[in-house]
Amino acid sequence: MKLLANDSRALLISRIVLAFSWIYQGAVPKLICRSPGEIELLQHVVVSGELACTLLMWMGYGEIAFGLLLFFTRNAWFFILNVAALLMLLVYVAIFQPDLLVLPFNPAILNLSLCGVSLIAIDELKKQRDVKGN
Repeated sequence: MKLLANDSRALLISRIVLAFSWIYQGAVPKLICRSPGEIELLQHVVVSGELACTLLMWMGYGEIAFGLLLFFTRNAWFFILNVAALLMLLVYVAIFQPDLLVLPFNPAILNLSLCGVSLIAIDELKKQRDVKGN
């Protein structure tokens, strides 16, 4: 892909990891399998089960789109938005279902790791911008 040809390996790996994570999380537990855990998390703010299912579907599409955006964007702001979103989602889980934070491969480990990958992408994009500017 010519669009990504100038990316460092670190940026390309960051893009792949982040895109895969968002696309998988949007597709599998929200669209393909309709995870009861995802619906339960939504029902803390949406009372109707039917509305939660509909919202879950749209969230799945949104997460897939966001994953694709992270893969192709040249704008560091989307990676900053990613960090903010991941931290907000972690706080949401900590408030409404703190028991999830003690499970293996829990939201704290996943979200904080993806924040780290996002910070690497931000740093790599900054390096690219600095090289082009000089």
